[in-house]
Amino acid sequence: MEERIDDLGINNLKIIQNKDWFCFGIDAVLLANYAKNIKKDSNVLDLGTGTGIIPTILCGKTDLKKVVGVEIQKEVYEMAKKSIKYNQLENRFEIICDNILKIEKYYPKNSFDVVITNPPYKKKGTGITNESENKMIARHEITATLDDFIKTAKCMLKDKGEFYMIHHPERLVDICYCMRQYKIEPKEIRFICSKEGEIPKLVLIKGIKNAKPFLKIKPNLYIYEKDGTYTQEIKEIYS
Repeated sequence: MEERIDDLGINNLKIIQNKDWFCFGIDAVLLANYAKNIKKDSNVLDLGTGTGIIPTILCGKTDLKKVVGVEIQKEVYEMAKKSIKYNQLENRFEIICDNILKIEKYYPKNSFDVVITNPPYKKKGTGITNESENKMIARHEITATLDDFIKTAKCMLKDKGEFYMIHHPERLVDICYCMRQYKIEPKEIRFICSKEGEIPKLVLIKGIKNAKPFLKIKPNLYIYEKDGTYTQEIKEIYS
């Protein structure tokens, strides 16, 4: 009774969510759009896939060959499986119920062309701590840390494979440090602001495994106009 079916507006794709658990937000949509230019027939790994929102959008926006999502929460995993079946994506979208640190039980190292992740933003013990267990795991580094996500991405990416992440700008130094430590060179950064003139709330990051140093800062992405309506770019992303 708590579940609902949301229309994604892409190729008639839907996503099943539980309103009492952690539902996807604009960050997942922006990250999936950020990675929409991945090469045709890519094999993609989504670490911490949740309800499978990012793989589902990528199936609609790209010509990827296969995407594998890893989700530790059994109930969320089961809900994502229902979305996969509902959308008839069984041949393109596989989901695994396990900790991301155990992905090598299922796939050997260097198996993927692309790794994408929208990991928990908060360190364990910070932020709101009286949330439900589902929301705590989605928002806080309880089952895996930022270091774990990037280290796993490095292990699973092929040489020159692409890494995409969205996170909070306050963690940017930690992110870039970890990426370099694990041989994923930060190549592109784009800050996301609610409105022009406001400080960034989110940051999109692209890295490439074993690439040479060269970082490009892209123009800021603004979500709202001054009157509170979506900017033209956001409208195009959601169209």
